[in-house]
Amino acid sequence: MTTAEGVADRTWLVAIAAALWGTDGLLRLPLVEDLSAGTIVFWEHLLVVIVLLPLLPGALRALRRCGPREWLAVIVIGGGASALATALFTAAFQLGDPVTPLVLQKLQPLFAVLAAWVLLGERVRGGYLLFAVPALLGAWLLAFRDPLHIEVTAARAALLAVGAAALWAAGTVLGRFVSAELSWREVTTLRFSVGLPAAAIIVALQGNTFAVSPENTLGLALLAFVPGLLALSLYYVGLRATPAARATLAELAFPATAAVIGVSFLDTTLAPTQWIGLAVVIAAVTALGWHERARRTPVVSSPEHLEATG
Repeated sequence: MTTAEGVADRTWLVAIAAALWGTDGLLRLPLVEDLSAGTIVFWEHLLVVIVLLPLLPGALRALRRCGPREWLAVIVIGGGASALATALFTAAFQLGDPVTPLVLQKLQPLFAVLAAWVLLGERVRGGYLLFAVPALLGAWLLAFRDPLHIEVTAARAALLAVGAAALWAAGTVLGRFVSAELSWREVTTLRFSVGLPAAAIIVALQGNTFAVSPENTLGLALLAFVPGLLALSLYYVGLRATPAARATLAELAFPATAAVIGVSFLDTTLAPTQWIGLAVVIAAVTALGWHERARRTPVVSSPEHLEATG
């Protein structure tokens, strides 16, 4: 199958990347039992930076040609959307089950709409609430086994995961902003390179050690490269030749894989209302993605678009 431009369709690559993201819990959960969130994130970044080191000089040269706004965006992407967000996400695993933090990342498109409004001046149309309200309701059902009884630990885990989703969404918006000046390879290289010292600062502020035991090195490497660099690279390559509507559906491999792994291998049990919440989150956010990418009546419009349409 080919796209309208005659390029071979790569929906399958997007699906593989999303499925690899779904393995994150299987790899991260054993590590959080032995290591602090900051230490895990530091090593994730260090291993990826070592691999991307040959690309760093070119990425820095490209960054030097950018203005101060692009520099600030790259710092926020690396320090906030990469290091801090991943630390919050890892901390959520230490408090909650391994499925909920992953599925709550499907809220990122909702936060991306708000981030685009705050950071780029894009305006939110009223239709946004038609997708946001059901998604947030689904997130509530997913976060708590009894949605009418809030447990402090579950609430903290959910808030940490939602905070990570918000930061990653802001990183996506800022990545789109700097993409006019930087390629995706340069953005990815700078993201991890800036995130590395930020992760080191997080470890130092928490008073934790940078050292890891030999038995954790394989798990850290797999975490850094499988749901990390490999999945991200496959996603970017696949997205360039995948129709938007198909990409939205292919991304459902992420929560589906996370749920299957959590229930099958990590002894996770979800209450019936949590399964309902999972389904509602997936349905609402998928509908938002399909609606936005079809661009019929976008819920977010740039000022230029609004001026052109009156």
